Amino acid sequence: MNTHLSEQEIIRREKLAKLKAASIEPYPAALYPVTHYSADIKANFTEENKSAYEQVCVAGRIMSINDKGKVFFIKIQDSKGLFQLYVKRDDICPGDDKSFWDNVIKHGIDLGDIIGATGFVFITKTGEISLHAQTITLLTKSLKPLPVVKRDDEGNVYDEVTDPEFRYRQRYVDLIINPTVKETFEQRTKLINTIRAFLNERGALEVDTPVLQPIPGGAAAKPFITHHNALDIPLYLRIANELYLKRLIVGGFDWVYEFSRNFRNEGMDRTHNPEFTVLEWYTAFKDYFWMMEITEQLMEKIALALHGTTEVQVGNTTINFKAPYKRISIFDAIQENTGIDISNLDEAGLRNVCKQLHIEVADNMGKGKLIDEIFGATSEHKYVQPTFIIDYPVEMSPLTKKHRSKAGLVERFELMVNGKEIANAYSELNDPIDQRERFEEQLKLMQRGDEEAMYIDYDFLRALEYGMPPTSGIGIGIDRLCMLMTNQPSIQDVLLFPQMRPEKNS
Repeated sequence: MNTHLSEQEIIRREKLAKLKAASIEPYPAALYPVTHYSADIKANFTEENKSAYEQVCVAGRIMSINDKGKVFFIKIQDSKGLFQLYVKRDDICPGDDKSFWDNVIKHGIDLGDIIGATGFVFITKTGEISLHAQTITLLTKSLKPLPVVKRDDEGNVYDEVTDPEFRYRQRYVDLIINPTVKETFEQRTKLINTIRAFLNERGALEVDTPVLQPIPGGAAAKPFITHHNALDIPLYLRIANELYLKRLIVGGFDWVYEFSRNFRNEGMDRTHNPEFTVLEWYTAFKDYFWMMEITEQLMEKIALALHGTTEVQVGNTTINFKAPYKRISIFDAIQENTGIDISNLDEAGLRNVCKQLHIEVADNMGKGKLIDEIFGATSEHKYVQPTFIIDYPVEMSPLTKKHRSKAGLVERFELMVNGKEIANAYSELNDPIDQRERFEEQLKLMQRGDEEAMYIDYDFLRALEYGMPPTSGIGIGIDRLCMLMTNQPSIQDVLLFPQMRPEKNS
């Protein structure tokens, strides 16, 4: 990290030293008794109720300073927005001693500093609701200058900093200077709270399952590996929480869910981060048809909660989350988009199709991976409006119950929206013998070099042998769903601190 100080940083450190020399504490420890916030004052203050605003205490970060000599107009930014302070020298220092004015207001504060102010609210001659300050307290001296952005007469930013390297690496600054960024993350929280309320109202139970796992189960993905010193064993950061939640269904819970922080040692792009959030839930005595219906209900609920309508703008496209959604099998989807029926092809036939369609595939890929590659390359991006891709081949779904009427298929769906998978759901496999055989097939793929093949979880097999009721489960990618619902082009825009390459020293 760069330790070279700019001219501005040197000046600010000199100011800091002068403040301390004047016995002014630039980082006071005492509680600061904030009573009001910017947006609330602006929304509620009138001349008729001004008596309720005669003793107000606010605090925030300095975003602009307008020096008029013996009067300063200072705009601060608190957690709810911008607010103007009217700071007059003789009100702040009513006696003969003007040293505080000179040391702090005139020569000590900078953009980015955090200050507190007490006083009364009034309306300026220009019609702006402001605080007539009677005291000013320096709460934090900022030693780094904020990036310069252009603001309108109201102080609102109209040329946000857009450099992604800066924004993602220094999210704390991004949040300060780009006002819409904070709104995105407030919407993310609202989205999660909407889901939680939706599930809780229906009797689901929120639970926690292990992040450190002896076997990276529940998904086909390359895990992160660590080591537990006391037990002297390798442990894996979880790639999914599926097998633990199913154990709870075995144990007698009817409906469990978890917002799961998952980790996969894979590539990074606009829809992938090595650390991400997935909602998974499992419901006893249900199947994937029921799951499709409740998923539609949930998506409608989220859109309405965030936007007041089921229509959501994503880029230049309007996506309508109103049910019902289109349903099409993965084989029909591929045929719809390529004209090729792959439903009866073996591995060699699938490889020929990949060659015909100029899709590069690895030698260690089995039938399931080949079909997945064909779908991803030719079809996935075509489904912009919410669409359930259903009835996958058994080779692609080692944890899914075989289809009740279609040989070689399983009861699975993926919800595609805007050309990306948002959710993955099954009628869960609860036959322990069949499950063991599926795991053994995965082991063969692992032996062929497939690093994403599933491990055999013998404890999970033991749990199934005690008996798991018919169950339906789903995993929903919260980050991708947030991208859709907040109209963000990259997963990094909905993660407060996305993974970055190490910062270079200079």
